[in-house]
Amino acid sequence: MEVFVARQPIFTSNEEVFGYELLYRNNLENQFPNINGDKATADVLINGFLNIGFENLAKGKPCFINFTEKLLQLRLPTYFNPNEVVVEILETVEPSFSLLEICKELKDLGYRIALDDFVFNDQNIYFYALMRYVDIIKVDFRSTTVEARKKIEQMARNTKIKLLAEKIETRDEFKQANTFGYEYFQGYFFSEPVVVSTKDVPPYFYSYYQIVRSLSEPEPNVEKISKLIEQDLSLSYKLLKLINSPEYRLTQKIKSIRQAVVLLGFDEINKWMSVLAVRGTTGSNNEFSKEMISISLTRAKTCELVAMQNKNFYPFSEYFIVGLYSLMDALLNMSMERILASLPFHQEICDAILGKENHLGEVLKLIIEIEKGNWQNIKDRCSWLGINEGHVYSNYQEAFKWSRKIMQIETDEVSPRVFI
Repeated sequence: MEVFVARQPIFTSNEEVFGYELLYRNNLENQFPNINGDKATADVLINGFLNIGFENLAKGKPCFINFTEKLLQLRLPTYFNPNEVVVEILETVEPSFSLLEICKELKDLGYRIALDDFVFNDQNIYFYALMRYVDIIKVDFRSTTVEARKKIEQMARNTKIKLLAEKIETRDEFKQANTFGYEYFQGYFFSEPVVVSTKDVPPYFYSYYQIVRSLSEPEPNVEKISKLIEQDLSLSYKLLKLINSPEYRLTQKIKSIRQAVVLLGFDEINKWMSVLAVRGTTGSNNEFSKEMISISLTRAKTCELVAMQNKNFYPFSEYFIVGLYSLMDALLNMSMERILASLPFHQEICDAILGKENHLGEVLKLIIEIEKGNWQNIKDRCSWLGINEGHVYSNYQEAFKWSRKIMQIETDEVSPRVFI
């Protein structure tokens, strides 16, 4: 499926790019749809950080991202590098003692805080205390009166807060804001938001709750957690994209989901489970995607079962990964070379998925022959691999039942909404 993020540049008074605001979009139409704010931000974070990558979206510039009160309480901004994001607090978030504590924590960690669509409200007892933690105030030049702007501008002059003029649509407005002390500028005069898109694997098996529950145990079981992630192609794809991002500076290639889990650590996985849970279901339930995921799961499990019956096929996890990712090009409508370049797989796994000759690839080719019903080819490949033909058919039937069971799990039983 295709996923989208819009970005709008923020300029300095010299008309140089200071950063980008990332905005939720669900298609190429450049407008914000009517959607829950928590879900919109989580979607921006997943698509912006994991699927597209902040480095591609912003090229080293900070990303301004809106956070609702609920996401601030979840400490969601702390999942990202302070140099990468500017935490925008929406105008709907009322100053409170709880908000002050959150802002202080963010400031101590090095985050910059911006107030979006700011309205001067000194009637709130926490108003001035909040200003101690604010770096940038965004002022809507279209909806804020001149009198209201004067109050904000005076307050900024008495503090170290910088002003950002939003909705600047003419050269005169830009000059006016510049004269009144605004340092940053955003609006259609400079640039409309540009929609950026990429491909994502739609989620079908919602394992978030089970994983979070396993992670909350006194002694989390890495094998159990790895298996849960393996069963969810969408989730494992995001985890691998995450560990391959510049943030983690990966120095070794991955041979199994378990290895990725160990390298990331339980705390990091737990954080991303929270983000994905807030995001909820954004996948498209089209039959093609559903069938491709089902076939991928069947291939993965069959490859693993075949390997497990033959000691010289170890490690079994590599065979599972080869089968699981063998149809990713069809799912994402991208070349397999491009997909594998974004994932941290060991070269032997990549070669097998690309159809090159090695033992991993030969087992995958055997499973594909079973799908096609090419009985003579199956017999020849089993003979060449030194495995029992009857066992392979049994393995395939077992894997087929397993994948169907995974796909048929009721969403309500493991709905990510339960721990928002």
